[in-house]
Amino acid sequence: MRCLSAFDAALHRAARLLLVLFAVLGGGLSAASAAQAAPIKAIWGGVTDAEGQSEFPTYKSLGVNLWMTGVSWDQIAPTQPANPVDPNDPAYVWPASLDLAVTEGAKYGIDVGVLVMFTPGWANGNVSRLAPPTRPGVYAQFVEALAKRYPSIRRFMVWGEPNLADKFAITPSPARDYYAKSGNAKGQPKPLLKTQQKELNVYAQMIDATSVRLKKLNKNNLVIGGNTTTSGSIDPFSWVRYLRLPNGKPPRMDLYGHNPFGTRGPDLKKDQILPGTADFSDLDVFIPWIKKYLARSGRNPKIKLFAAEYTAPTDEKSYEFPYYVTRAVQASWLKSAWKIAKTEKLYALGWFALRDTRLSTGQVSRIGLIDLEGNQKPSYKVYESLR
Repeated sequence: MRCLSAFDAALHRAARLLLVLFAVLGGGLSAASAAQAAPIKAIWGGVTDAEGQSEFPTYKSLGVNLWMTGVSWDQIAPTQPANPVDPNDPAYVWPASLDLAVTEGAKYGIDVGVLVMFTPGWANGNVSRLAPPTRPGVYAQFVEALAKRYPSIRRFMVWGEPNLADKFAITPSPARDYYAKSGNAKGQPKPLLKTQQKELNVYAQMIDATSVRLKKLNKNNLVIGGNTTTSGSIDPFSWVRYLRLPNGKPPRMDLYGHNPFGTRGPDLKKDQILPGTADFSDLDVFIPWIKKYLARSGRNPKIKLFAAEYTAPTDEKSYEFPYYVTRAVQASWLKSAWKIAKTEKLYALGWFALRDTRLSTGQVSRIGLIDLEGNQKPSYKVYESLR
């Protein structure tokens, strides 16, 4: 009987293993719907290095799953297209760098994702490029053309950090009182101004219209909305609370994007620095907030967080951030961020960026995994080891 029981147990284990293998390999589950063992490793960076050589072999060696970049709608469509959903409309000037990135991504097995922002004057009455289009659906038409031009691209971010007035034309919040003054997510904000709520209605329509068009084009396309940063002209908790269509419903989207930059090491035991802010240490309370206000039955019932951009500047203050850390601390923060990303089941964590860079103005960005001299920082090895 013992031998029979052992045999039966072994057979049972084998059967369970076969069922798991079938579910993953033969059960028809897409990569987007299959359970993730770990977040997607994403990164922002150039297509080529200073010598004009492809950066994608480096991305491949780092284990990058997803390479992200931004595109400017106003530069690609400086004049109004006659057929805005046709990528071959003569008004469109598609960037050669994106063409090359898509080619290199396919060659090295790395997905490409895009962030789309900046409105052309013909679409918003010739006001600032930060202002949304007069008709939100026009933005969605452009993104559809983009998706048709690059059918291998599956992830589309609707604007970047729109809760900042210098990134999107919104009315900044004055200093406001909160219902509570301390503790994680206990500082629930009072209602936004009516003007602000209408501005978020417009942004929500941009997300929703983009979702409708891209899903009709390919059900595997993923739309990333929200795309807030840690603090801002409107704090991210308020942004999520009031990200509504004119009918009061949340916009359709697949993922919520957020850039959880911070001046402290990621640690979920820490309280918010200020009510309404959301750095990496606050994601355990920010994620439930997102699900509470943006979950939508049948479309995004279990919306996940895409930590699109995260970094820690090193060595010295720069034009981008008013703080910096040592290279060792940068590596430590990245390791801690990844741990939280796994604990909180984030969809992806994007590091910003691959290399330190020097602008033509002489200003230096020191947020990369590689310094100006081409030396790998300790964070390079940490990123490479992330699993």
